[in-house]
Amino acid sequence: MHKYEAIGKDLFIRNREKLAAKLKPNSVVVVCSNDIMPTNADGTMAFRQNSNMLYLSGIDQEESILVIAPDFPDPKFREVLFVRETNEHIAVWEGHKYTKEEATEESGVQTVLWKENFEQTFNTILAETENIYLYQNEHIRNSTEVETRTDRFNKWCHATYPNYEYERLAPIIYDLRTKKEKREIEMMQVACDITEKAFRRVLKFVKPGVMEYEIEAELLHEFIRNRSKGFAYTPIIANGGNACVLHYIENADSCKDGDLILMDVGAEYGNYNADMTRTIPVNGKFNKRQREVYDAVLRVKKEATAMLTPGNRIPEFHKEVGKIMTSELIGLGLLDQTDVKNENPDWPAYKKYFMHGTSHHIGLDVHDVASIYTEFTPGMVFTVEPGIYIPNEGIGIRLEDDMLITEDSQFNLMGNIPLEAEEIESIMNS
Repeated sequence: MHKYEAIGKDLFIRNREKLAAKLKPNSVVVVCSNDIMPTNADGTMAFRQNSNMLYLSGIDQEESILVIAPDFPDPKFREVLFVRETNEHIAVWEGHKYTKEEATEESGVQTVLWKENFEQTFNTILAETENIYLYQNEHIRNSTEVETRTDRFNKWCHATYPNYEYERLAPIIYDLRTKKEKREIEMMQVACDITEKAFRRVLKFVKPGVMEYEIEAELLHEFIRNRSKGFAYTPIIANGGNACVLHYIENADSCKDGDLILMDVGAEYGNYNADMTRTIPVNGKFNKRQREVYDAVLRVKKEATAMLTPGNRIPEFHKEVGKIMTSELIGLGLLDQTDVKNENPDWPAYKKYFMHGTSHHIGLDVHDVASIYTEFTPGMVFTVEPGIYIPNEGIGIRLEDDMLITEDSQFNLMGNIPLEAEEIESIMNS
């Protein structure tokens, strides 16, 4: 049972077909579930499934393995899903686990076996196979030191079957996941709609003296009551100068009259993610300087959004956004022509006040997989999130929406979430 509505097996069948079409002849793909990670004593973290397992099967349960062998002579072994065999003890202590029939209904995989049968079945499939595709986390910002279930499986596979040709799954699956199917966009839209409800709730709630963590609690309440598991990522609720710390997550301060609050939050829904940032005045009214900076960030955001068009790429896109930001910072009196003339091309002058990128892919992962050199194509979903941070003025403003690239333009999945300063003030004061 999931909190979220069934995604439907058609998406996963289609995703597996797309993957099969990209493989070399006589190949097998193996994808493992994520581990349940320990905390201390007998504690564990909440389970988060391997995104590739979700993408190819929708199976949101630990200790599952998916095997895809499109050219295997016997059709019933071309797709095999292995799940954990349940029993009365597991049912009592941990709750319901997939039956074979439920796993087929969820994934569209016709052959479902208990995971105890994996090694024998895998051996049978490999007798007719030349290439083994294994996944390794090749995300450009991956820096984990923890060995995953996938890492352990890969070691075992190489040691047990050293004479096969091994291929990288990551480049193929990253390429496929970058372009979203209609059903995936629908799931992301729900995540964005839940985020909207929570933001509107907070606009009514915020006033001088509330704590950052109280705002976090209001958001989480709205997320969970709308069938989300909760935050898509650790939320940032940053009052005043805290907003100038890009990954401020303590959320422990009080919100002061005259300050701004930057909220970088998003709901997940069915493992698809929203990523929103809004910056609002604690007392419901921007002062003159805050409004100048806010409008500058909003102009950059609108111009940046217009550049999310098919054929562009992130490096060129970020360079152009930097030029727009430079001109806004000059207008705000934060930079002058001399700063720009003497700038280091590797760290342009604008980076003093806007030090992060403008956009990243989003989907099953918040910082979704894809090469930054991939050309934009319809079906990709990007954040757009310029910001200006002025520590000595206690001002940090970032504005962020999630944009779907279409054939000739963009569609804002967060188009209903208040963004213009007047609308935010109006709701806060109503």
